[in-house]
Amino acid sequence: MGVFDYVLAGILAVFQGPLLFEGLGFGIPAAPLMLFFGFFVGIAVGATPGLAGPMAMAISLPILISIFGVRPEALLPVFGFLIGVMKGATIGGAVPAILFNISGTPDAMMTALDGYPLARKGQARRALRIAHVSSASGDTLSDIVLFVCAPFLAVLVERFLDLPEKTALIILSLAFVAAIMGDSVGKGLISVALGLLAAFVASGEDFYPRLTFGLDALSGGFPLTAVVLGVLIVGEIFASIEHMWWNGPEPPAKVEDTSKRGGLRPGDVRRIAPYAFRSAVLGTTIGALPGVGSTLAATLGYAFGHQRYKMRKAPGDPQFGDGAPEGIAATEAANSAVSGANLIPVLSLGIPGNAAAVFIVLAADSIGGFNPGPSVFKFTSPEVNPELVVAFGIFTLMALGNLLNWTAGWYVMRAMGIMSRVNRHVLMPIVLLVTLTAIYVQETNLGALWIIVGFGVLGYVFRKVGIAVLPFVIAYILAGALERAARQAFSASGADPFFLFSSPVSIVLIVAAVAVVTLLSREAKLSVGHRHASTVDQR
Repeated sequence: MGVFDYVLAGILAVFQGPLLFEGLGFGIPAAPLMLFFGFFVGIAVGATPGLAGPMAMAISLPILISIFGVRPEALLPVFGFLIGVMKGATIGGAVPAILFNISGTPDAMMTALDGYPLARKGQARRALRIAHVSSASGDTLSDIVLFVCAPFLAVLVERFLDLPEKTALIILSLAFVAAIMGDSVGKGLISVALGLLAAFVASGEDFYPRLTFGLDALSGGFPLTAVVLGVLIVGEIFASIEHMWWNGPEPPAKVEDTSKRGGLRPGDVRRIAPYAFRSAVLGTTIGALPGVGSTLAATLGYAFGHQRYKMRKAPGDPQFGDGAPEGIAATEAANSAVSGANLIPVLSLGIPGNAAAVFIVLAADSIGGFNPGPSVFKFTSPEVNPELVVAFGIFTLMALGNLLNWTAGWYVMRAMGIMSRVNRHVLMPIVLLVTLTAIYVQETNLGALWIIVGFGVLGYVFRKVGIAVLPFVIAYILAGALERAARQAFSASGADPFFLFSSPVSIVLIVAAVAVVTLLSREAKLSVGHRHASTVDQR
């Protein structure tokens, strides 16, 4: 099969795959319809303060698996819903930021800086429309880059990297994630180390399960879904409940003027286009790096947009932070461009870059039949590579999600402002109950509930002491691939303990990993020193 044959096979797999239901002689394919449902759920979740796309993906994944089963035919319907949530939540987050000055995430806070003042001026619909156009534009550019770069990068990795190099690449990815996420490099390394330690329980190739301390309860290891949901979702719920316990329920969201007048004005598209394009390129670049999320993209997009705006601001135009449409465009294009680009390391390297990508990998691991990584884009003519068909099916779903975003996203965004009025003290216990129910539906034993609660407590402790949880999750997911690559490289080298230094490429990757940790640690120390000196001077 050639490239175009696989593209056609991926499109047909989406539209001629398993049917969700049949009636009157017509069958409704499951994957596009699940994408449609996921998109609307994502916007509603993004518009609800206290929730986020990864939380909805986490709750829905066990339920989806129980509905569609663990067969290869279930991959695209499940992926469709998750991709829909990912895309919908990205644009939905702008709704409470603009209408009510409520930012559930730091990137939404950047949107609120100019979106809320514009809403206060009676131009709420205009602000929402600018956010929608900018977000959809950034998402589209990001997906185009994904379609082009993921296969190209996977082919390069498969052709030029052998087992020692692949081992070193995973080590570099973990070092990069540990170094850039969280309050400090040291805390990031602690998070990665604990993730690897948890993944190594009851694993390996020994006759007896390792790290079980002779306990039968640990002999089967920890279920991947329970660990990820516990640390990422339940830990966040516990932290939110504690915050509400001490501070009381938040008052209902209010905005002085959400007039329905207006929309995009003549010249708005030309006005925001340069800012949206620059931020989309920036967000796509940042999203392709493992562990770098939409928060950094939104912050940098806003900062660079502000610099350009100061040089080109016309007399009478509002300042950034006072209702400038360019500020909304710069932020929304940047954070939306991350979503597609984050799947580049997932599909080409098998390395998740953010929380949403984690659940794409988790779905593939739970269902089976699709192993993200360089082997996905391997052409096995005359045999058919089913994983490549699934990959082009994912590309088809991403394109359909973009089309849905452009056509229906605006109308759904406008209708979801009511979700911002949901009180968190009512919402969080419901989310916790649904999460526990979802994991029980998949695992069907009470032990999984104790595991998810235990790792939820661990996630809560991480948040209290300032340790980032995402490095823990990524390390837990990559631990198996790291050990397999290291074992195979060790065996292929004739049991050489220095196999990581057997080729120039692996040496460069290991040196890069050490340099990332060392340089960023030093930079963090210098930053702390400058702040301390500044404090002393002020005294």
